[in-house]
Amino acid sequence: MSMLYYCIFARMNSADVAKVRELLSKYNNIIIVPHKNPDGDAIGSALGLFHFLKALGKSSQIIVPNDYPKFLKWIPGNETILNFERQNSQSIEFLEKADLIFTLDFNQLSRTGQMEQVLESSQVPFIMIDHHQQPDDYAIVTYSDVNMSSTCEMVYNVIEAFGEHASITPEIATCLYAGILTDTGSFKFSSTTSRTHRVVAELIDKGAQNMQIHQQIFDTNSPARLHLLGIALSNLVILQEYRTAYITLSQKELDQNSFSKGDTEGFVNYGLTLEGIVFAAIFIENQEEGIIKISFRSVGDFSVNEFARNHFDGGGHTNAAGGRSTNAMTVTVERFTSLLNEYQSQLQS
Repeated sequence: MSMLYYCIFARMNSADVAKVRELLSKYNNIIIVPHKNPDGDAIGSALGLFHFLKALGKSSQIIVPNDYPKFLKWIPGNETILNFERQNSQSIEFLEKADLIFTLDFNQLSRTGQMEQVLESSQVPFIMIDHHQQPDDYAIVTYSDVNMSSTCEMVYNVIEAFGEHASITPEIATCLYAGILTDTGSFKFSSTTSRTHRVVAELIDKGAQNMQIHQQIFDTNSPARLHLLGIALSNLVILQEYRTAYITLSQKELDQNSFSKGDTEGFVNYGLTLEGIVFAAIFIENQEEGIIKISFRSVGDFSVNEFARNHFDGGGHTNAAGGRSTNAMTVTVERFTSLLNEYQSQLQS
């Protein structure tokens, strides 16, 4: 990889935009990569960038490390996406021919799972667009801002910096709106700023049908998902002395309710709807990978990013992060609860 690094913070300045323009004018085989287990912001930003590059007369290919939830597969351009896990040889062929790679909504190549080794060995320039903390330095252009609501809002900033606001099609607007909607928790997280709302208003003006997008993402539940939600809520444990709540879901419970990828999306947030709770977690067993997948959420100043990084091999944002454990469910939960005493003063403040 190149040893020349450019750092971009907040809005892109003219020199940085010029560098990206130079790269886009020089290279034609462009790959867009979101993180493993892509969420709404990852898919929305990837497809939004895909459509924008198309508007610039460039062709690109999105390659996702693995599958993503059904409730995101209506987003315009979804049918063009390659799945590295399922379409491995075709994906590798595209990656071997690539001369420019955008990485979106992550800042460590380890977040790409099975794709990590291929990306690590690549000698082509990378452009990173991301809003997570502590970015690695693999990219020749790094647009990093942890204060942004979403990577989709950052892609909008790129379009604006290019002076291509008029190029925003209804497809681009829809993709970016979907990602901002999901990553802001329907605009309720603290990262949602007045700027975010102005961007969203512009996207609506450009053709994003906000009511339809909301329905596609949130109102297409299967009976199995609602049954699983009932199980999750029945498993909810409240630790009032630590202002903490957590949920567990075993592999057996997932299987009994016909679990599909994405079915547990948002479950962790129910803990924070309880009065007085500032820290919520969900522990989901994945026997195939041999791990307990963990999601953390908080309100206020308690950093789940630091908590996840320090104890559960994870990270993310101050109020939203993920982690993992290779221990059994009971051992993992016991470790989690034992740690709370160390953080009690922070959780009570």
